[in-house]
Amino acid sequence: MSWNPTQTPECPESLDSIETLIIPRARDLGGFEVRRALPAPKRQMVGPFIFFDQMGPAEFLTGGGIDVRPHPHIGLATVTYLYKGEFHHRDSTGADQMVYPGEVNWMIAGEGVTHSERTSEEMRTKPGSLFGIQTWVALPEHAEDTGASFEHHGQEALPFIDEGGKQVRLILGSAWGETAPVKTFTETFYADAVLAAGAKLPLPDNHEDRGVYVTEGSVIVAGQVFEAGRMMVFRPGDRISLTAGPLGARLMVLGGETLNGPRYISWNFVASSEERIEAAKEAWRQGDFTHGRFRLPPGDTAEFIPLP
Repeated sequence: MSWNPTQTPECPESLDSIETLIIPRARDLGGFEVRRALPAPKRQMVGPFIFFDQMGPAEFLTGGGIDVRPHPHIGLATVTYLYKGEFHHRDSTGADQMVYPGEVNWMIAGEGVTHSERTSEEMRTKPGSLFGIQTWVALPEHAEDTGASFEHHGQEALPFIDEGGKQVRLILGSAWGETAPVKTFTETFYADAVLAAGAKLPLPDNHEDRGVYVTEGSVIVAGQVFEAGRMMVFRPGDRISLTAGPLGARLMVLGGETLNGPRYISWNFVASSEERIEAAKEAWRQGDFTHGRFRLPPGDTAEFIPLP
């Protein structure tokens, strides 16, 4: 995924039941809408999550699709989680992986990685769709210089809770007595929750920061209704239980421990210092993909996104 300019989310005055309410604004990227919840004016991060985009839902005619050309990252880990559609992920670690709904493709950028995401040629032979969430998790300082790596985990490898009208797939970290197999560097959790009408979901209370993004339907918190396209961030220590509205709900639940300070974010780079970001920009600007800091993904080297 690549950082594209979008409209700044709204952060209305906080409500009694939550600390911060974030309302993303939609931006049309040419027949494809993106709604960005993080970073927001009142909330740069929720736990270590520093970037959160809803992409779509979008429908493509035959021959259409998405082409995110090769671009670099530092200081973060990425996960693209799909509800519908597919992506072809390639990166400079040599990973060449299709991304399908309900799976985890976890790329740790560390000191530097380059990747691309495209609609596959097979999918372009017919009409298609795309709907999902793209996130970045900022790395703690001790992991910023780690080597780049990539993990893929199918649906069957992820903890899945199915009870009381709720279906919860744990994508990252630990929550509700379960632990996902993905390597993380700080205490965190990230889950996809589908709730039937009236079903209740208690938030894990063993994490410092907790947030919820409503992708479909609505939820009720302390008598207040929150529709799709809202992110709520809750106060540490508050016992919170969500109730799905009359049409049910689909949520992304996220959080974890906060980092030891804010992060700088510029283009596709995240770091604990501006110097780290400027060094990465210069390395990308030089374009030495043979001997320099960044390599292009094998099999996708014909083009790349230039530094803005």
